[in-house]
Amino acid sequence: MSTTTLKRAAVAVAVLGVIGVGGAVAVKQSAAVAAATVPVAAVAASAAPAPVGAPAISLPDFSSIVTQNGPAVVNINVTGSTKTAFDPDAQQGRGDPYADDPFYEFFRRFQGQQRGQQRQAPSHGLGSGFIISPDGIILTNAHVVRDASEVVVKLTDRREFRAKVLGSDPQSDVAVLKIDAKNLPVVPLAKGNDLKVGEWVLAIGSPYGLDNTVTAGVVSAKGRSLPDGNVPFIQTDVAVNPGNSGGPLFNTRGEVVGINSQIYSQTGGYQGLSFAIPIDVANKIKNQIVSTGKVVHAKLGVEVQEVNQGFADSFNLATPEGALIANVERGGPADKAGLKAGDVIRSVNGQKIISSVDLPSMVGLSTPGEKITLEIWRQGKPVQIVATLGNATDKVAKGDAPGADQPGAKLRLGLSLRPLEPAERRDSGIAGGLLIQDAGGAAADAGVQPGDVLLSVNGRPVNSVDQVREVVGKSSKSVALLIQRGDDKIFIPVRLG
Repeated sequence: MSTTTLKRAAVAVAVLGVIGVGGAVAVKQSAAVAAATVPVAAVAASAAPAPVGAPAISLPDFSSIVTQNGPAVVNINVTGSTKTAFDPDAQQGRGDPYADDPFYEFFRRFQGQQRGQQRQAPSHGLGSGFIISPDGIILTNAHVVRDASEVVVKLTDRREFRAKVLGSDPQSDVAVLKIDAKNLPVVPLAKGNDLKVGEWVLAIGSPYGLDNTVTAGVVSAKGRSLPDGNVPFIQTDVAVNPGNSGGPLFNTRGEVVGINSQIYSQTGGYQGLSFAIPIDVANKIKNQIVSTGKVVHAKLGVEVQEVNQGFADSFNLATPEGALIANVERGGPADKAGLKAGDVIRSVNGQKIISSVDLPSMVGLSTPGEKITLEIWRQGKPVQIVATLGNATDKVAKGDAPGADQPGAKLRLGLSLRPLEPAERRDSGIAGGLLIQDAGGAAADAGVQPGDVLLSVNGRPVNSVDQVREVVGKSSKSVALLIQRGDDKIFIPVRLG
């Protein structure tokens, strides 16, 4: 069964063949590779005439951009190694090139590796990049040069240089290389963030190792947040395939607006969705790497959930937008600023948060020590809080909810509750809340389980059944239960009858 995944658009070459990143898709050397083209004549012939007085819309000609900027786009060849599990029985006679050697069995048995042990297997990869300074500074993706022991950069004039990795940041997927050369061609970088959805864009790269391949399309969306990153990606329909990773995305003025990074695919190849890192984000990472050799990210110190319609109803929000705080790290920046579980972050420095995944990209690309203004929704009212961001590498403990002992009873939610025993509080590290002994009805349907600990209802900490009844009695459509399950805290919306 195939699964839809986000694929890094680099080409990884294993010892015995060419494979897509992570081994998800095989790429046969004899397979035909087609670059996306724009059928100008066909489009022009079939296009409906523009309304009288409307401005004429013509398809762009990218040839001058390619001529001017193509020489600054480079091919990156990476040699490295990856750890693989060693299975001597699987190796014997199964694709091992030395299986027929008369000394094979001797060395297999006495080379000191046992079944299941890790060993280093050579790997080979291809990617793209682009030159941003005449003295050899190159931008590419971090995953292109991951685990690299040697990086070779090939220019369009066929010259090759061994490159030094000045630094890489897996969180933003940006890496900076340096080659020893002078008077190199460079690409201009776009200033500001005025790229528009629907605008034409152009990619140059090395899909499947085919140097300086040109593909074109339009910007499909901006600020796209993906599950595995903290970057507000540019989404396009530009054909991007394995090997395009790290290559530039140009606007019609010939300026680099992004670094091609990922594709959304069920096959490992291009299927109409590609994602690029905005150049202003990449430039910010590059400046840190060049000046200090490393990248430091900020953190707020919260765990957040998506605000769905059930939560919006529970918290009296007009629209299901924002980032719902499920947990606050004790002693972290959010805790010091006064943020609490149940708060809904609606904006950061005036920038609206639509989805919970918007928050990590806004915070993670900020600087530790920077002050940010948060607009939050608390107990049905907007509140403004200023927080000083911390360093993402700092570790602090998770917060605990306050509590007290009081008797419990059966509720119309279908929950049977009781206070935690002193020994339970001590062993679990949970200071308060109510233990869920049994779950049925609407709560069970929503996913509440026996053994969960109820910490709050609609953002209000609860330590007695009466408190739960009071909050539920004031709710009409649904309630949001903050549950502790093991070491995790999650909000669960429960619709009321």
